[in-house]
Amino acid sequence: MDTAEILKKVRQIEIKTKGLTNHIFAGEYHSAFKGRGMSFSEVRDYHFGDDVRSIDWNVTARFNHPFVKVFEEERELTVMLLVDMSESSSFGTQKRDKRELITELCAVLAFSAIKNNDKVGVIFFSDGMEKYIPPKKGKSHILFIIRELLSFTPKRKGTNIKETLRFFNNAAKKRSIVFLLSDFLSGEYQDALNIAAKRHDMVGIQVYDQRDRELPPVGLIQVADAETGATQWVDTADRRVRQYYEHQFAQHAQYCKNAFMKSGAELMTIRTDEDYVKALQTFFLNRA
Repeated sequence: MDTAEILKKVRQIEIKTKGLTNHIFAGEYHSAFKGRGMSFSEVRDYHFGDDVRSIDWNVTARFNHPFVKVFEEERELTVMLLVDMSESSSFGTQKRDKRELITELCAVLAFSAIKNNDKVGVIFFSDGMEKYIPPKKGKSHILFIIRELLSFTPKRKGTNIKETLRFFNNAAKKRSIVFLLSDFLSGEYQDALNIAAKRHDMVGIQVYDQRDRELPPVGLIQVADAETGATQWVDTADRRVRQYYEHQFAQHAQYCKNAFMKSGAELMTIRTDEDYVKALQTFFLNRA
């Protein structure tokens, strides 16, 4: 896309996703993530029914009277978007490809965050870290992120979630709300995800296309791996071939589900032809 096309597309995405944020997601986003970051405010006298775990023993000993620590919700949270820019993310056969879906999801999440006065940062990754955009506030910053999502060309084609999470774990000093958006067509990443989920509020958003899951029975076709370039001929008329393909996808999906469950993080899946508005609403409401 040339500059004029990119700006036009940015404007279209802004109108669509900002409208969704204003009318649907703003309150639900706040409810889903409020209280995730707490900071110490003050101490006060212990009252009957207070959680004994909140007693400040140093102050209690000093005054010979029980005091409890009072925490308040941090007014400013940091939202990090870890975005898969690998070659497989550009695949799509339905209403849009995976990259387009990821871009709209990022825009909705980013506008929801700034509506809540939160900072938003981004990491673009492939089989390595491609670009880091530090967290900032403001509409102009979000529009810059959307422009980068539309125009950025990665240096590599593969996907390496483990190395991306390792980079983020080393770089992020403050607890953040982290959305990892990918098709997760990567090698194993369990250990790195475990560490990230302990330090941050971690949410995975797995995007996929219908043809990632099943092959149509259209006869002999040549298929190519977008990330490695390897090609092979596949007889889609053979029911066993189609069943094997579906089995491979199911195994991959189960690995992702188990990995996030073991780490204590959350995972949602969205297909390219599905209504992501409903999926996000359901997710936000379940967390509230």
